[in-house]
Amino acid sequence: MFPRDLYEIIHIIGIAMLFVSIGGVAVHAANGGNKANTSTRGLVAAMFGLGSFLILLGGFGMMARLGLVRGMPPGWLGVKMVIWLVLSAIVLLPYRKPALARPFLVILPLLAGVAVYMALYKPF
Repeated sequence: MFPRDLYEIIHIIGIAMLFVSIGGVAVHAANGGNKANTSTRGLVAAMFGLGSFLILLGGFGMMARLGLVRGMPPGWLGVKMVIWLVLSAIVLLPYRKPALARPFLVILPLLAGVAVYMALYKPF
């Protein structure tokens, strides 16, 4: 098993990759782009998928190091998992509903802030 710090670094790298890819899709869609007219679709998709995987890998690795793998996770961790599910599911939404692309650029940092708050303060 790796040290907790390594899992945290993996987790943060995954978060950065996920947010860069979702932000890129949102900006592209906000500027009138679609899936068909982008030359970086494969790169963005790969970055999104790898980032999502690294978030899970780092998160579950930290859970194991903290002894949180048995039973129900604490509430703060459940909130973080829901945020991860939401972020993993909405990447293509700006292409389907281009009007939502601009609000994404505001919503993404807010979701990140909630996740960071949960991780640092563990309110429940």
